[in-house]
Amino acid sequence: MRYMLWVVSMYLWVLSLFLNGYQTYVLNEKEDFMLLAGPLINQQSRKDGVNSAFDCTTESLPDGSRGYFEYLQGKGATHFKVPLSWAQLLPTGLPSQPQLAVVRCYKALLNQLVEVGLQPLVILHGSTVPEDLRWRYGGWESPELVQMFQQYAEFAFLEFGELVQSWVTLSRLDELKNVELQNALHAHASAYNRYYELFPGKERLLSVGFGTSAANIISEFKMPTMTDFLSLHFEYDCTSQTNLYKELSTIQQSIGNTPLLIYKMTVVGCSLDRFQPLGHILKVLKRNDLNIMGFDMVEMFSILKMDDIQKRSMPYYTGKSTSYQSVWDKVGTQITSERDLFLRESFPSGFQWATSSESFKVEGGWSEEGKGETIWDHFGHENKVFDNQTADLACDSYHKIDYDLYLLRGLHVNTYQFSISWARVFPHGHEGSHSEKGALYYDKLINALIESGIQPVVTLHHGDLPQALQDCGGWTNASIVEAFREYADFCFSRFGDRVTVWNTFSSPWVISHAGYGTGEHPPGIKDYVVASYQATHNMLKSHAEAWHVYNDKHRKTQGGKVGIALNSDWAEPLDPSRPEDIEAAERYLQFMLGWFAHPIFVDGDYSALLKTQIEQKRKACPLSEPARLPVFTADDSRRIHGTADFFGLNHYTSRLVNNSVGGCTSGPQGVGDFEAHVDPSWSSTASDWIYSAPWGLRRLLNFIRAEYLNVTKVPVYITGNGMPTDYSGDTLNDTNRINYIRSYVNEALKAIHVDGVDVQRFTVQSLMDGFEGPQGYSERFGLHHVNFDLPDRPRTPKQSAYFYSKLIENNGFVSARQHFNTHALKNYDSHKLPSLPASKVPSEARDVWRNFSSQTIFQRKLYHYGTFSQGFHWGVGSSAYQVEGGWNADGKGPSIWDTFSQKPGNANANIACDSYHRLEEDLYMLRALRVKSYRFSLSWSRIFTNGHHASLNQNGVDYYNRLINGLIAHNITPMVTIYHWDLPQALQNINGWANVSMIEIFNDFCDFCFATFGDRVKFWMTFNQPHTIAWSGYGLGQVPPNVRNPGDAPYRVAHNLLKAHAKAYHTYDDKYRKSHGGLVSIALNADWIEPKDVFLPREVMAADRALQFQLGWFAHPIFKNGDYPDAMKWQVGNKSELQGLSVSRLPSFTEEEKAYIRGTADVFSINHYTTKIVRHATAKLSPQSYAYDQDIVEEEESDSPTTAISKQRAVAWGLRRLLIWIKEEYGDPEIYITDNGVATDTKTTVDDTGRIFYYKTYIDEVLKAHNLDGVKVRGYISSLMDSFEWLNGYKVGFGLHHVDFMKPNRPRTPKRSAHYYFQIIKDNGFPLPDDEKPLYGHFPKEFIWSTATASYQIEGGWRADGKGLSIWDKFSHTPLRVFNEDTGDIACDSYNKVEEDVAMLRELKVTHYRFSISWTRVLPDGTNKHINEAGLNYYHRLVDALLAANIQPHITLYHWDLPQALQNVGGWENQTIIDRFRDYADIIFSRLGPKVKYWITINEPYNIAMVGHGYGAAAPGISFRPGTLPYLVGHNLIKAHAEAWHLYNDKYRAKQGGLISITINSDWSEPRNPYKQEDIDAARRVVQFYIGWFAHPIFNGDYSNVMKTIIHDRSLAAGLSKSRLPEFTPEEIKRTKGTHDYFGLNHYTTVLAFPVDYGSLQHYDADRGAGTIADRAWLDSGSSWLKVSPFGFRRILNFIKKEYGNPPIIITENGMSERGPVDLNDVHRSHYYEKYINQLLKARLLDDIDVRGYTAWSLMDNLEWATGFSERFGLFYVNHSDPNLSRVAKSSVAYYSTIISCNGFPDPASGPHECLKPGPEGTIPPHLDNMVSFLGMDLSPSDAETGLYATFILLIIAMLGAVSVSFCLVKSRHQVWSTDAVWIRGSKSQSSLFMKLLHKQQTEEDGEQFTVSQEDLLLRVTVTFQTWSSFHSSFQSSWPPPVRPPVCPSFEFPSSSCAPVVGDR
Repeated sequence: MRYMLWVVSMYLWVLSLFLNGYQTYVLNEKEDFMLLAGPLINQQSRKDGVNSAFDCTTESLPDGSRGYFEYLQGKGATHFKVPLSWAQLLPTGLPSQPQLAVVRCYKALLNQLVEVGLQPLVILHGSTVPEDLRWRYGGWESPELVQMFQQYAEFAFLEFGELVQSWVTLSRLDELKNVELQNALHAHASAYNRYYELFPGKERLLSVGFGTSAANIISEFKMPTMTDFLSLHFEYDCTSQTNLYKELSTIQQSIGNTPLLIYKMTVVGCSLDRFQPLGHILKVLKRNDLNIMGFDMVEMFSILKMDDIQKRSMPYYTGKSTSYQSVWDKVGTQITSERDLFLRESFPSGFQWATSSESFKVEGGWSEEGKGETIWDHFGHENKVFDNQTADLACDSYHKIDYDLYLLRGLHVNTYQFSISWARVFPHGHEGSHSEKGALYYDKLINALIESGIQPVVTLHHGDLPQALQDCGGWTNASIVEAFREYADFCFSRFGDRVTVWNTFSSPWVISHAGYGTGEHPPGIKDYVVASYQATHNMLKSHAEAWHVYNDKHRKTQGGKVGIALNSDWAEPLDPSRPEDIEAAERYLQFMLGWFAHPIFVDGDYSALLKTQIEQKRKACPLSEPARLPVFTADDSRRIHGTADFFGLNHYTSRLVNNSVGGCTSGPQGVGDFEAHVDPSWSSTASDWIYSAPWGLRRLLNFIRAEYLNVTKVPVYITGNGMPTDYSGDTLNDTNRINYIRSYVNEALKAIHVDGVDVQRFTVQSLMDGFEGPQGYSERFGLHHVNFDLPDRPRTPKQSAYFYSKLIENNGFVSARQHFNTHALKNYDSHKLPSLPASKVPSEARDVWRNFSSQTIFQRKLYHYGTFSQGFHWGVGSSAYQVEGGWNADGKGPSIWDTFSQKPGNANANIACDSYHRLEEDLYMLRALRVKSYRFSLSWSRIFTNGHHASLNQNGVDYYNRLINGLIAHNITPMVTIYHWDLPQALQNINGWANVSMIEIFNDFCDFCFATFGDRVKFWMTFNQPHTIAWSGYGLGQVPPNVRNPGDAPYRVAHNLLKAHAKAYHTYDDKYRKSHGGLVSIALNADWIEPKDVFLPREVMAADRALQFQLGWFAHPIFKNGDYPDAMKWQVGNKSELQGLSVSRLPSFTEEEKAYIRGTADVFSINHYTTKIVRHATAKLSPQSYAYDQDIVEEEESDSPTTAISKQRAVAWGLRRLLIWIKEEYGDPEIYITDNGVATDTKTTVDDTGRIFYYKTYIDEVLKAHNLDGVKVRGYISSLMDSFEWLNGYKVGFGLHHVDFMKPNRPRTPKRSAHYYFQIIKDNGFPLPDDEKPLYGHFPKEFIWSTATASYQIEGGWRADGKGLSIWDKFSHTPLRVFNEDTGDIACDSYNKVEEDVAMLRELKVTHYRFSISWTRVLPDGTNKHINEAGLNYYHRLVDALLAANIQPHITLYHWDLPQALQNVGGWENQTIIDRFRDYADIIFSRLGPKVKYWITINEPYNIAMVGHGYGAAAPGISFRPGTLPYLVGHNLIKAHAEAWHLYNDKYRAKQGGLISITINSDWSEPRNPYKQEDIDAARRVVQFYIGWFAHPIFNGDYSNVMKTIIHDRSLAAGLSKSRLPEFTPEEIKRTKGTHDYFGLNHYTTVLAFPVDYGSLQHYDADRGAGTIADRAWLDSGSSWLKVSPFGFRRILNFIKKEYGNPPIIITENGMSERGPVDLNDVHRSHYYEKYINQLLKARLLDDIDVRGYTAWSLMDNLEWATGFSERFGLFYVNHSDPNLSRVAKSSVAYYSTIISCNGFPDPASGPHECLKPGPEGTIPPHLDNMVSFLGMDLSPSDAETGLYATFILLIIAMLGAVSVSFCLVKSRHQVWSTDAVWIRGSKSQSSLFMKLLHKQQTEEDGEQFTVSQEDLLLRVTVTFQTWSSFHSSFQSSWPPPVRPPVCPSFEFPSSSCAPVVGDR
């Protein structure tokens, strides 16, 4: 009130000053003085200036305008500002295409001003170029825009010049700079000159406008010469005490006496007690030295604006909506043809094309990661949805972000609107229940969108209220306003740095109406009297609070927009002739749209119509209240009004409305007195409420503009529009949806172009089919079909998706001009390949076998992380015949494959993928994948129907032009294969490639292709796999043309193919390279060939020969010397001669031909799929055959996985070797892998895990070649989609996309591999993942470092000193139970080797040693009837020795070796075992407890229960009750553990002070498909059934609910009366819970889980319902079940922390095994420990997991249970061929001891750490008395004897060698000799001794390498010259002195410089 009084007093003071003084001055001194008012603005606009001026968009003047003008004239105003809207007057910029209605509107305004005595001051434009015009003509920097402005100015002068005397061309030139300013001034000058040409004389004035800060610009551009006066925008700032006079004086001086017009004066920064600027301003204006011709009196004297006068003079609503009436008056008389006229025009530049989804409809994961229940979850679980469906899984988008992003990239949208699930972020609705996992999901989604160039638009609430809030009243409870504000604030804070557009609500009317009114939606409240209106009231206030929190806290930093998406039908009168129906239609809109829009966009309150109607109803119905409309306070209204930065509109349909008497019925129709109908002629949809009436959208937009956007002028976003189809029938060919989208989008286009509505976005609902509320999945709104019957939820584009993507690409309904991307059109530098000499036999590239074939599996499989070079070409490919179809369409001629496939019984490609007709669908896939290249082939017979130019088919050319142009438009490089096997049949009729005339014919075709497509195609391949053409087509006759002539035709055909390729290359080189700048190559194919025995030169030669026959056949002439490789010429020539032929069957090239062919490829293109094993064989001479010419036999690489194609195994490592071979053989060319992939069978559709493994391993081998071997790999191509696979037809698929060949439109669905491949492309390889990045740091000082063993595995002494029999004694002595019949009778003999074992521990530097006690060694029959003191004494000795070495013992009471006597009475099945175990524990605690501080009751109860009593693979070997016995045994194990724990706790802890727990083993489990909920669930079940089986009762008190529920339900389903899982009594639960002092964990590996349905079978695996596999890229071990997967270690530790409350954890076992030949350099084990222990460190330091210790399994190689001694886990090797079982440290000992010394991983960046310095040597095993000295070594007598034999054998071999040297010097140079290897025949013990001898020599020779292998009784030793020299010195005269070099280097022919060594082979 105080403020209002102040304003009034100031106004009166200034007005009196003006009237008494200044007006007199003006009238007397300056009769032409301007007192400016205006402009007319939109009511209550929050924006100032031109942008908010009245722009005639409504095409009529506001009511009361004349009265307002008269009021201003009465106050002294002389002029009125009229800014014109350039964009409204000339939407296209062309004067010939004005909006006549707008012209009429402006003329009416000008006439009205003149009539009341006000002169218009017309402003043509400000400075900012309207978006529509900028899109068409550019900004002011564009000369074209200057020209358009000149035309616009002339148009305005001519249209309005008779009414206007004063003009301003451009009002804010100071906003422009540099060239823009110069061009704008030029436009003004041109307009100035043209104006006076049209209106000569000085009674008219024309000006230009600046801000006062632009004085320098004004003086620089000589303004007086081009303007009659200068228009100024001036800001007076009280806080800075602006020197008004000084600024005006400066400007006046720069322009001479040119008058100044104060066009606008803004006063800022003036507080109430300091606001005295007007007197000062007026004094300045009266100065004589300033030529002021006028000023803005409205701004200066606070003259009331029009909207203020209207508010004071009349209420907003007068009983009839002028907005609706004006719209209806304009459209109501339209005839149908006029209404439906289609506008072929484009949308404005920058238009936002969007699609949408809603959280509860698509996300699924309803309870994932702590998500709270929503009202929709609750609603569905109460079976209130169609067919009892729920949204529990929905589209599974919670796990499928990558899948959804694929669809969005394919659609080509630039905007994606989605909603956040409130309950996923705040499970209970309030910030206190924040779920970080939920927020991370949206982080990931938003980041993925931005990375894909898609703007995220986020809806805060779309109907899925947290059930916890609904339980408190939901939207009817006023407290929800603050809850929503809190939630919104969190979202803005968390995501607002990336999200700039927000909807607070989407379709809130539906919530109020269906949720709280009719009850059709959750929460199902049927209360349209109170609840519905109250919900709306609270949602409006919630929206306002969210807007204000953004406005106040976030807008400044984030710069975004917040609005609301309101839904509304359009309503038309049922009978347009009845005024009451027109009014009823208006009421319909007010009760729907106006309910929310009016408070936000008009005045902060419900509309007067709504309030009046409800109030009238209340009065008419005193006995039954029909509605209760809450009331906003004045503060509420102010808070709500204007809280939207845009108007979001969801619109789907229209209604015909008639007036009715609603009586006292509640609800909109009853209260509103109307009825709604549909026209039966309107197209229906699957929904009974959506009918297609597209014109309603345009009319509704016009109504919104008139009703709401004249008040608050903001843009309109169409936030939802779409229609549903049925879930049955042809769901993909959705023509109705296409028609719907086309017509509705066109109506939006007309609203923009014709009506001038500011629509800036169109959103198609929805991205994909989803859960549609009460209709469940029965209605489908999606552009993409989701198969809800499959757990993968595959998404397949519908035809509407392709239509919409094309619409987006064209930005409307005019075909976009083709934009050629510069990247896709870039020229390539052609590097001419050097001429190379012919390959040797074998080739120089044989070093590949020398260097790589001896790799260990570890070296071969070790994964390499890194990225490819920038610009690497990631692509996909196809070929014409495989995908195009259209086999006889549009004039295409037949090919040889057409002829072949039309034969009865053959599959054909008549349609194939139908790519000829589905180009948009192929481009969609390519866009979605974001590939850089697309390799495809041209169908020769589609372009030249009979193969010759004369038969040119323009339709075919047009198809490829469209394809190429489409690729380039999307930045995809076309890689074109000219010939991919589909020869025109007409050419085959003249013998095809066997005819030399084909060389010229092919060149003609190539020439045409180069000329026609070469301006856009920069990468050409002449042929694809010429080897296949020649051999399979003309040799084997397997493929067309099916010529079977294996001895001759392949060579002749290949000869012609090579010459045809060379001819085409030279044509390009001579005619096109200079102008086109492309590359030409040929796509060759090759398997990698591995020799059967790499140590045999003959086998190496066979492998090399096989490669030369396959790859070298074509590569050697092109990349080397123009001729075939010598290996081929030699072989075929000799074979031909032996076959009695006078000349070789292999044709020869002339020297000219060689020169012509040599170097005819710019890059090396290679197709590769598999690896073969080859050995030499002498092949038969008849019949003549290319295959027999090679003298080889091929085998499969049997250790690798099979694929769907026979003999095409997935052998990833072969690709790297092939690439290196190409590099070495062909001069290091640039290489493109032009095809690589794997076939899967038809049963594998979208979940193609095998293909992912293939890419993961094969591409990594490419990466190794690129990064490690320096191979110049430049690109990689895989298969785009399943297609016609030649002879396999449609039985297999290679594609990244599944194609359903059973459906006519050949739908394409991305497989999981497509998403994986996209990620590889995005990452450009395999960057080091966070899981693999090492962490440097240290464990706590008291950290436990340990290693472990178990009694049965190491002790031996199975019957020594009174030990009883255990179940493992019996099991191992049972035939076929243990591998190789091994037993633990002796094992490692640790029972007799305490000192040696402790010495090993000291060498390791461990702080603890975990071992187990043999129950039967202490209690032979398992009971305490007899204590075997001798056995107990062994453990005393061991413990004492450990303590003496400062090593703490960590004792396991039970490690599987149950006394057989107890097993005889039921063992762990018998409940008495609990007491027996307690008695046994009591004895051990009492005897050893005083010296032992760490105890484990039972080791790995899972294995005891499941492996021993379920599978029967371990003792006691029981497998016949798998459904009950494992659970019973597990139950007793848990109770036995609990009793032992309580015994220690109650009886011994106080005295002994130790810790006791149980060791539980578990793999970690990951989902096989992490995008698949059922795989995720399977992985969780695996973990719960594994670790949870035993951990849950011990740590939480009972079995997990997962186990209990599943086993119970399955048991009852099988007819059992109760669960097969035993139950704990309450007392047992109490007794069991908490029986732990730490969590003992044994962990080795990770598995990938997937669901398996075992039907009604009743056993553990069926209960678990899961199968497991391993990732093929994980390193192997010696155990089939153990794959190296360190990341799982950290994850299972996090699981324990989360599930069991972060208990102290001691890792009680972790390690890896090996099998096969002994290698003491066990780098694989060191690698394992490094990676796993580092994960442990991460868990400790990064995850705050309470890890206390680590135990390496195991101390030494031992009996690994049922696998015997074949699997070795030990850090120390135990030599079982030595009767003394000597222990030898492996290299991992040093590595593990270093980790222990460092207590972790020192940071190398900090310099060498103290712990890395060599310390004193570890303990050496004690010297034994029975050892003898032999050659400086301590050996047993038997070993010494063996040594003598070995020495004798070496002497004999040396003598033979000397003889052989002499003999070999005269041998033919063509003979192949042995390598530097010696073969010694002898016994195994002799072999072992010889290995020792070599080992001793090696260690003395500073690490010289040697290898040893055993084959039967033949020992083969490969050593170096230096090693043999050392032996000579050891043996003295027994061995002849070595002669250098003793042997020829591997794989070389002998020469005078070297001599061979002859061995037994």
